[in-house]
Amino acid sequence: MVNGSLFQQVLLNGDYAPRFYAYYYKQWQDYQMPFHQHNSTEIMYMISGECHIDVNERGREKRIILRKGEFVILDADVSHRLIVDKDSSCRMLNVEFGFAEVRGPSPSLRQIAEEEAEVSSLLGLTSPYLVLSDHEEVYPVLRSLVLELDQKGTDGKMLPQLLFIQLLVTIARLLQERESGDVLLSELYIKRSVDFLHQNYDRPIQVKDVAAEVNLHPGYLHRVFRRGTGRTITDYLTAIRMEKAKMLLEQTDIPIHEISDYVGVGSRQYFHMLFKKHTACTPVEYRLSRDRKAWNYGQIEDDK
Repeated sequence: MVNGSLFQQVLLNGDYAPRFYAYYYKQWQDYQMPFHQHNSTEIMYMISGECHIDVNERGREKRIILRKGEFVILDADVSHRLIVDKDSSCRMLNVEFGFAEVRGPSPSLRQIAEEEAEVSSLLGLTSPYLVLSDHEEVYPVLRSLVLELDQKGTDGKMLPQLLFIQLLVTIARLLQERESGDVLLSELYIKRSVDFLHQNYDRPIQVKDVAAEVNLHPGYLHRVFRRGTGRTITDYLTAIRMEKAKMLLEQTDIPIHEISDYVGVGSRQYFHMLFKKHTACTPVEYRLSRDRKAWNYGQIEDDK
């Protein structure tokens, strides 16, 4: 077994998978932890509030300030302590893990790194810690991992291994974005807005709803979005809805009069108008013109 360090090249030379030692939520208030260290890597994710983490790096103390939505990865054997100021509080999710040789069908870190260059770069870091700001992508995976560990345990289960790989890839890509500077702040707002539209197109959405999701003034978001995509938020949402409607008409047996509800357009008449504008044909014409692949359950029963 190798030691608990995440940042070590040996993980790329053999077949290793994570082993989880501790995972817990904790509410901290007016607290100062003594310096300590452990032979496992630790992820400390700030769910709410603010705290300080002092790291003793080669005899020199460095202070990390963690706020909501930020997290630190502390490498194995790094001396550190948590400080929560008087009259302050924070809530954290912590996961501690090391590595062991793969036994069973789970993919190894080496295999993942061969497909994801960002993971290879992450494992090659030499820093004793890494601090990143989440874009609402890391926490859902981390939370799912801990829930699975709580319910199924740590003894070689495949799903926790796969969730850890997803977590590692997400963190590695987040680091790459920060290091390369490819994602400007305005692009981040656009990405989060587009994600929100794709996840909520079936509901009534206004620009103010999207703006609230990304914490921007609606007018400012409108300008940023149009400058970055060449379309308004409303036009972008309509395009998503019409593409989804095309898929449902072609691939399912959902009655045409119900499709408008599936894609978040309350008025059937308005849906027909939008669809014809988008495709140059009506929903009925589109369904009849397609080589549909929807399951015909009656036919399946007849074949049996």
